[in-house]
Amino acid sequence: MKFFISLVVCVILCHLVTAGEERKVLAPNVQVYSRNPGKYGEKNVLICHASDFHPPEIKIELLKNDNEIPDAKQTDLAFEDNWHYHLTKHVPFTPMSGETYVCRVTHVGIPRDYVWESDM
Repeated sequence: MKFFISLVVCVILCHLVTAGEERKVLAPNVQVYSRNPGKYGEKNVLICHASDFHPPEIKIELLKNDNEIPDAKQTDLAFEDNWHYHLTKHVPFTPMSGETYVCRVTHVGIPRDYVWESDM
């Protein structure tokens, strides 16, 4: 009987610990910017940096007029001592008037768009 009670207590405690971990979803802080001031017609680099997120399930897409920009490079996923992750993706681009540039970050299945603003 003592074994059974110990087993039940263990299962309940394990469930409480696991349930607490499931609630620890931290949405990423996202910054989208260009390497140089954003001027139309000038070569630049579009950068999207996501930080302070957990769990590490994340996807970053760099889009021009809602189409993924090819040849983007991504850093390795890294983490801090507190298990908060960060990731950066970048791609060369030449912004033109009327174009829209977006960093789409999908974290734990939820997509969110962050628009790049030129300096013009």
